[in-house]
Amino acid sequence: MRSSPLPRMSRRGRVTIGVLIGVFVFFTLLGWGVNAWTDWLWFDEVRYTQVFTGVLATRLLLFLVIGLGMAAIVAGNLWLAYRLRPQLRPHSAEQATLERYRMLLSPRLGTWIALASAVIGLFAGLSAQSRWSQWLLFRNGGSFGVKDPEFGIDVGFYVFQLPFWRYLLGVGFTAVVLALLGALAVHYIFGGVRLQGVGDRMTNAARAHLSSLVAVFVVLKAIAYVLDQRAMLLEYNEGAKLYGAGYADINALLPAKEILAWIAVVVAVAIIVFSNAWMRNLVWPGIALALLGVSAVAIGGIYPWAVQTFEVKPSARDKEAPYIERSIEATRAAFGLTGTKSTGYAADNLIPPASLATDTSVVQNVRLLDPQLVSETYTQLQQVRGFYDFGPKLDIDRYANAGKTSDYVVGVREINYGELPNNNWINRHTVYTHGYGLVGAPANQVVCGGQPYFVSGFLGEKAQEACSSQAEQIPAQQPRIYYGERMEADDYAIVGQTGDRSVEFDRPTSTGGEQYYTYTGEGGVEIGSFTRRLLYAIKEQESNFLLSEAVNDDSKLLYVRNPRDRVEKVAPFLTLDGDPYPAVVNGRVLWIIDGYTTAATYPYADRVNLQAETADELTGRGTFQLARENVNYIRNSVKATVDAYDGTVKLYQFDDTDPVLKAWNKAFGGELVLPKGDIPPELAEHFRYPADLFKVQRNLLTKFHVTDPGDFYSGQDFWQVPNVPDAPDSGQRQPPYYLFTQFPGQESPRFQLTAAVTPNGRQNLAALVSGSYVDGRPQLEVLELPDQTRISGPTQVHQQMTNNGDIRQQLNLLSSNQAQVQYGNLLSLPFADGMLYVEPVYVKSSNQDAYPLLQKVLLSYGDGGSYVVLANNLSDGIKQLVEQGKRAAAGGPPPSTGDNPPTTGGTSPPVLTGELAEAAGKVQSAIAEVKAAQASGDFERYGRALKALDEAMAAFQQAQAAANPSPGPSASGSPSASPPASPSSSPSPNG
Repeated sequence: MRSSPLPRMSRRGRVTIGVLIGVFVFFTLLGWGVNAWTDWLWFDEVRYTQVFTGVLATRLLLFLVIGLGMAAIVAGNLWLAYRLRPQLRPHSAEQATLERYRMLLSPRLGTWIALASAVIGLFAGLSAQSRWSQWLLFRNGGSFGVKDPEFGIDVGFYVFQLPFWRYLLGVGFTAVVLALLGALAVHYIFGGVRLQGVGDRMTNAARAHLSSLVAVFVVLKAIAYVLDQRAMLLEYNEGAKLYGAGYADINALLPAKEILAWIAVVVAVAIIVFSNAWMRNLVWPGIALALLGVSAVAIGGIYPWAVQTFEVKPSARDKEAPYIERSIEATRAAFGLTGTKSTGYAADNLIPPASLATDTSVVQNVRLLDPQLVSETYTQLQQVRGFYDFGPKLDIDRYANAGKTSDYVVGVREINYGELPNNNWINRHTVYTHGYGLVGAPANQVVCGGQPYFVSGFLGEKAQEACSSQAEQIPAQQPRIYYGERMEADDYAIVGQTGDRSVEFDRPTSTGGEQYYTYTGEGGVEIGSFTRRLLYAIKEQESNFLLSEAVNDDSKLLYVRNPRDRVEKVAPFLTLDGDPYPAVVNGRVLWIIDGYTTAATYPYADRVNLQAETADELTGRGTFQLARENVNYIRNSVKATVDAYDGTVKLYQFDDTDPVLKAWNKAFGGELVLPKGDIPPELAEHFRYPADLFKVQRNLLTKFHVTDPGDFYSGQDFWQVPNVPDAPDSGQRQPPYYLFTQFPGQESPRFQLTAAVTPNGRQNLAALVSGSYVDGRPQLEVLELPDQTRISGPTQVHQQMTNNGDIRQQLNLLSSNQAQVQYGNLLSLPFADGMLYVEPVYVKSSNQDAYPLLQKVLLSYGDGGSYVVLANNLSDGIKQLVEQGKRAAAGGPPPSTGDNPPTTGGTSPPVLTGELAEAAGKVQSAIAEVKAAQASGDFERYGRALKALDEAMAAFQQAQAAANPSPGPSASGSPSASPPASPSSSPSPNG
């Protein structure tokens, strides 16, 4: 029975489909062409066209080579399968059914093969072009000068070569599988493979073709086993909880992979021989493939599992020790921890020394302004117009004034486009084009009832406020801000005017008027011609580019105005720090952005997720969140700058030994990144240890400060990063803080990033980690306290200070229904073999447009609870601490805390020391937890808190009995001789 032909589409239908496809292709190509053209113009503006052409050319090369290669392999095998078809086919129902498909395919077989191969090649090419970074590193990568501990291969092979080899191997597997499936389908349709009938199910030609493809697949599997041997050094070792091959991997899985590679080669040969030269059937080739599968399970799976279970687990500490040592060394090298300087710090002085009052290196440089809290203060006091904004967080930098260097809290006065008085297209893009001024204030000074002392960024020639400096102390010759952090992707600006008329709002004047300005910088893309206007009208989908009189022959378009986005576009191979900061350098306001080179294939190094490791309280509050990128190598190799006026981008080499940066620089012509020697000294003075890198290193040091494999395996000496002291239940880590100070062992004060860490599972202080630059090189330092230290950690200190009886009363007076207390950075400062803690206290009224004001300063010395004061300012607080220390040294009681002078009459409580002081501190912490549980309404938490309080009270009574073994009168009513009164045992959690 003759099958009916397929229905043909009408001419009108074919024309309609053709027109729709043509329209789709036209607009797709138009959009791509407009984006490519405007990108070229932007890269030409910033003078980094080598990045645009380099990336584009690499993408096109990979698209064509991989796409055409994949298409050629598939098409060749499909065509070969057709050419190998039998000329005579036996008559059967199966062949009669297939005849209809043969009639459809045969007349235009070449077209069908070309179409199928083109689709496969298109998707393969699209996938390949995204691997441009791997290819550039593969082609330009060099040597690390470090060999892996197992094979003795340079680390450069793993970082530069291995990822692309594994990708090519994946492409090979995909091509062979698609070719095999396609060839099998063609052989079946044209009779080379049969499912029914008598005789052979496959012709000799089809058998030879298909078995050859299977043999190629098995050979690729053998190559995969060889690469897997190298990749084992990157895998997770479950036994040691580290990355890198462990005992079972090296002694069982590694030889198994080698055996499997040779078995795969033998199987590939057996498939060819048994299928074609000898028995000419698929029985023995099938047996060979089954043997390979069984071998993979038995040799590559069961045997390593047995070694891990019965040999390693019973004595894992000893068996894994050499491999743990490898991971420790590799991790410290890959993350820049090798040169960490670790120093012991006894912290055994618990009494405030008299030298606190005369110190000039630590106390005078204590930073009181919190850049997160005072951003509202900056906005309210320096805003002048409602559309000016400083963002949710300011930055810390240092400047020299009158020969003295100190911390400054700095921010840039930018335009908040959401607050414009009339947010139309003209205002948004042609009138309100820029902000004005870098506003700075000393970080250790407040005036006028708790306000910052502003010294720069004034809108007029002189400051008009009585609480500010009367002259610019950080003068900027060009204070206008056309590029800033507050600018979104669609916040482009059209600048430049014909004639003398200025239309850009510049700043308000002292007489109440407004001053206007016309941009004169080199930045921006010229859009004076009709072609350029049409181009950007299409790109921005905005007709005003063609219709508005604001766009003239002298107009320029400024876009990609966020400094971080700008550097990311220029250097797409860099991972950028989440906290760019502004600085005045040679009279220009520059944004400084730290750039990292990263890798994920450093053998034996621990792997971290950048987004998880860098997240803390400030993430998303003026600090960009990093992408979820898994890395096991990182270097701060680039310092990038963006001129806030004209948008000029410069990349400076900072780590001149980084092989990854050398590879990227070579990939883009060798001149993309300026040499380290070209860094202006005035710019280098403002470099600071990057925050995100420090967070990663700090988190790793909590484990990898332990270098003994046995101790590392036990984990008993591990540390942890404490939560935010004033909100420990939030689960957010305490951010590190910048300080210009001097730590023990340092010859002079440095601008350094500092963080406290606590023992794992405990809250007392374990160490202080700091990062700074010494002679232009990064230096990590660790001040490590003894294991059994009684020094409290940040959370404990905050609780002990704020729960002190006298201090709690004063804090309650500060907070009411009309105001709230906010706490600034809790600073942990080593001083005179002890610890000084400083925490500023801000008060914010509930009135509209209120802003936080620094009202008090909390200070503590020693273990965090014995010597505590709440003072009006740092100077008074230091005096009170010193007075407490003098009384303690003389055997007398410490004065009462707060601003009131100490009383002299009556019996004073003794000073708690030793275990008794530690027990009292635990009672105070337990009471604070009970109060927090009550406020939260969590019954389960409240029950746990009461139980912990009972245990703390019992421990205190035992310590008190041990301290006073003989009966005698006790100092009743003394908050030092007995624990603070506990809450009632019967209140409900809801209060």
